[in-house]
Amino acid sequence: MEIKFVTADFSVADQVTGDDLVALKNAGFGTVICNRPDAEAPEQPTAGTLAEQARSLGLNWYWLPITPGQFTEANVSEFKQLLKSSDEPVLAFCRTGTRSITLWALSQAAEVSSEQLLHKATAAGYDLSKLAPTLDERMINNNESKLVR
Repeated sequence: MEIKFVTADFSVADQVTGDDLVALKNAGFGTVICNRPDAEAPEQPTAGTLAEQARSLGLNWYWLPITPGQFTEANVSEFKQLLKSSDEPVLAFCRTGTRSITLWALSQAAEVSSEQLLHKATAAGYDLSKLAPTLDERMINNNESKLVR
């Protein structure tokens, strides 16, 4: 597992194992979010197995599986809610961390500029530049909805 710090309270990683959960607990993480569907790869542990181990360690555990490239508004909304209500710091993971950081960027885009989000993603080692128009649109839609109120 390679942890990539995005903000002071949010990080992403590639596949987490049971041993990694112990390391995450020892490092002070409070919540783990798994964005990987079961059975993507034969060697990956199931979400249920990891959930049981995480909870036995006192970590909050959430499973929000995302098929690569298939982000729904419901996924983004649920992820945003999980971030708001979770014990920090939070670590989200998938196969490479890309789905997790993409969900994070989409969930923050209504309040944070695409430039800032892309900068943080790049600093963590992820190129989300193709997502810029979508991030900008989320900010515009949020600003327009505030004007309507």
